[in-house]
Amino acid sequence: MSVIYTDVRRAIGFWSGVGLLVGTMIGGGVFRTPASIALVLADPRQILGLWVFFGVVSMCGALTLAELATLLPRTGGVYVYLRAAYGDGAAFVFGWLYMFAAVPSGLAALAVFFGELVLGLAGTTSAATPWGIPVIAAGMIILFSAANIAGQRLGSGIQNVFAVIKVGALLVLIVVALASSQGEAARWFAAPATSSAAGDLAAATKSVMFTFNGWVYICLVGGELKLNGRRLARLIFAGTGAVVLLYVLANVAYIYLIPLDAMPGKVVAREVMERVTGPIGGAIMGLCIMASVCGAMNGVIFTKSRVAYALSRDGLSFAVLGRVHPTRATPYVSILIQGIVAVILIFALRDPLQPLRLFDRLIAYFIMVEWLALLFTIGAVFVFRRTMAAAPRPYRTPGYPVVPLIFIVGTVLGLGAILWSACSHGDFSPLFGLGIVAAGFPVYYVWRRWFGGAVAPAASATGA
Repeated sequence: MSVIYTDVRRAIGFWSGVGLLVGTMIGGGVFRTPASIALVLADPRQILGLWVFFGVVSMCGALTLAELATLLPRTGGVYVYLRAAYGDGAAFVFGWLYMFAAVPSGLAALAVFFGELVLGLAGTTSAATPWGIPVIAAGMIILFSAANIAGQRLGSGIQNVFAVIKVGALLVLIVVALASSQGEAARWFAAPATSSAAGDLAAATKSVMFTFNGWVYICLVGGELKLNGRRLARLIFAGTGAVVLLYVLANVAYIYLIPLDAMPGKVVAREVMERVTGPIGGAIMGLCIMASVCGAMNGVIFTKSRVAYALSRDGLSFAVLGRVHPTRATPYVSILIQGIVAVILIFALRDPLQPLRLFDRLIAYFIMVEWLALLFTIGAVFVFRRTMAAAPRPYRTPGYPVVPLIFIVGTVLGLGAILWSACSHGDFSPLFGLGIVAAGFPVYYVWRRWFGGAVAPAASATGA
């Protein structure tokens, strides 16, 4: 007789966890954003400085996250930490913005980029096939949602395969580019003809922060990891550190081989391989980029569906979101809902006159709400050092309190730059994201008054 599951199970080992973290963190950003950055920022020193700066910020965040993840190793991750630190209201608002802003927009953006790549590979354009990108994007979301409902092993297995492909592709690109005689090391230090304005640096910040997003996702499946505290901390540190190093080296390789003024409008990684190895190498890199985006989509679906699941299981959302598939042990309703909302966003935000604007419209408010949540998440370590001072900690943040403070200050500077840059250009979409966050508080009040039932106690270090 088959086993009937009422909860998710611990079935993800160390290497599957590494594959999940790396595979989710390396998505489309490192391949798509260099061209966008080169369009607004002409100083290679500032570009490489941005990558190094936010790499350090992300590492500080990951080092702190490891303490939170080992202190409260529950499915839901960020939601669990916010609730334990700041209360039910903050946790509800986080779940609210994840369900209606961060998850569907981020997932849809990745799927749209995949659609762009498919059209490019087919030799057609979005103008010739205006419905091509939305249909392909929706189809990929449906495909990977079904795969993750089918089971944890299938979902994590897919992630492992894609992680190997994308890491291998980046390593080959870096080695091939830096070993090529076609490059010029002087480009790394070349001063532009005209100095960059502060607004240019701020505009580039959005693309860099979008690319570094993802190091937090492993903690969302904390209750499904077969790891003790120290091994989980090593997983987070090693996985994030490897990705940060790959990102910096990839951009060093891009600038070494291709002048900045030749990057806009191109998929730079594919262009690098074409220049060094010819059309076949460029085509293979294009396929690897598609695999990378697929891995990121799969990782987002796999991890972020656990937030709505945990929210429901704690009595802070509709009970149906907490349902687990009776034979697959996956939160299938949560996966279905986030997939449906993402597909709706793709078609709702589509611009028939400018189909390629869809990607930018989807990520416009994604960065603001996602990193705002990370800001308060990392800040929770200060709360727990006071409220859970006696709790056993398998891992402590090295360099506390400097390390988490570096993340907080760096994130505030980045979000401030993004907000200032967008508003100065008449783009108020980041404010819309903040509006969604603010709207969550009155919705929480209505929920508790009219729909709220029994609420489970917040996680503790001993009852995690």
